[in-house]
Parts: sequence; C-alpha cells; structure tokens
Amino acid sequence: MIPVLEIGGTHVTAALVDLPGRRVVHRTRSPLDPHGAAGDILEGIRRCAAGLPAPPGARWGVAVPGPFDYVKGIALFAGVGKFEALYGVDVRAALLGGVWRRPGDVVFLNDAHAFLAGEWCGGAARGHRRAVGITLGTGVGSAFLADGLIREDGSGVPPGGRMDLTEVGGRPLEDSVSRRAILVRYGDPAADVRDIADRARAGEERARRVLADALTVLGAALGPRLAAFGATALIVGGSMARSWDLVSPALRGGLASGGWVPDDGELGDGELGDGPDGTQPRGAPAGAARHTRAVVPAGSADDAALIGAARAAATG
Repeated sequence: MIPVLEIGGTHVTAALVDLPGRRVVHRTRSPLDPHGAAGDILEGIRRCAAGLPAPPGARWGVAVPGPFDYVKGIALFAGVGKFEALYGVDVRAALLGGVWRRPGDVVFLNDAHAFLAGEWCGGAARGHRRAVGITLGTGVGSAFLADGLIREDGSGVPPGGRMDLTEVGGRPLEDSVSRRAILVRYGDPAADVRDIADRARAGEERARRVLADALTVLGAALGPRLAAFGATALIVGGSMARSWDLVSPALRGGLASGGWVPDDGELGDGELGDGPDGTQPRGAPAGAARHTRAVVPAGSADDAALIGAARAAATG
C-alpha cells in the first residue's frame, strides 16, 4: 500500500492506495484554512497524515496545486488567493520531520497532473493515447497526457502545461473562469457557486448565463489547444464538474467554436481501445463511426488524484 496526500484549496486528504487494484483502501480528510498562518496550515497537513496507518519509512506521493517547486518541495503560492502564508516554505522538510510515522521520502506532483494520471490508469481517460484533464474549482487546473506521460510542452500545450497562465482578450483566463470570477460576475455576496448552480437549475436566467458564459470561454480557449495536441478526450474534474448537467452543454459549445468539435456520444471508462490508436469503440463493426473526441466528467472524481499520486510515488 502506498501512502499519499492530496492538498486541495480547502482540505487535505490522506490515503492508502492499492495501486495494482487502482483503489483507495483507507482515507482520512481534514479541512484547511487557505488563508491561515503557515504553521496552522502545516499542522493541519501533518495531523491528517499522522492519522494514516502508513508504515514508517514509506515513500509518500503528495498532490498539491501550483505554483510549487515540485522537485525541491518548496511552496511558491503568490497571487492565487490561497496558501500565500506558505510562500518559500520547505513543505518537504516539514513532512519529513513532522509526521508521526516518518516518511522515507516524499514525491510531489501537481494536483491536476495527479488527477489525469489517475484517470488514465483506471478512469475516464483509460484507453486514450492523448488526453487532457481540467479541474474546475477555486481556479483552473490542467494537464496534457500522451502515452501515459504528462507533457509540459509541445504542440497545443501551454507553457508548463498550465491553462491558468493563458490569456483571453488580454486578461488571465481565471479572470473569466474561476470561483472568484463567477462570484464577482453574479454579484450576490451571499451566494457560492453551488448556490448559483442550484438557481440555474431552478430556471434563474442570470445564474444560467453567468455559468454558461464562463464555461463557453473555457471551451473556446481549450479548443485550439486540444486540436493541436491531437487529444481524443477531455476529462473534467473538480467541484464544478459535479454540476455536469450545467457544465457540459456550455463547455462543449465553446470547444466547438474553438475548433475541437466533440462527438455527439459521450464515451466513458472502458468504451475505447480496440483500434490501433485507442479510439475505436470495442465491438464496433468494420467501418463504424470512430468516436475520437469525447468530453466526459471524471470517472473516479474523489480517487483519481490519490491514485495518480501513488503512481508518482511508485515510480519515483
């Protein structure tokens, strides 16, 4: 069993992962205050990790959002609205010296990278040679994967693989697509994104339009990159993906306007893979239409990043 941590914007999860079985066998979760003092944030992470029955000396995988120095384990959060008290802090040293069952080593990776790697191992990206993952929560996380490996450069890939560094209309993408941007545009200080989604389902036009506009912008920005990358799947995770009934139509429309037209059928885990490029539906007759552009929600939303972090720990 491989011990892992997933550090999110408002929580931390510690888990033991059975990597061959692609399953999480033990999990603990604790809240984090993203605006708290550095000592309080680190103590919350250590306390959650210490509650995991991991063997002493194990190598841990840790999925954490950027900006972060993943090789050295140094937090570089600045201008992202969370964990800014940790700027310059050696998180690796804090974990190696502060967990009850001390790790033998800690491997850090980007949380969106961990998410897509986990989905490729056994979730919605399984069977796709080239896939892109997007996480929609506090901001926009992204990952580009080819033949099981994360790519941070190449055709269609933004600098460092980070869509949040791209611009739309001369402004950062997250000025249009993020929790902050959606709340500002909606204009009700008492509402959160979940409330806006509920109001959109109830028929409120303003709520529906705010969400649709943000997701259409995201799709239009992604479309040309997916086409250039040769992606056959876009996997969407994060808290906003739980409102898939609202996310999917606007996102798919934006993707089409950006030149990456999704298939009408949304294919999920296990439905691809007979063809030499991994895109022919299993059991399809010769000459059947090929499903080459699937847009799907995460197949294992709560487990994908944990499985991806375990994969990183196992490979070093």
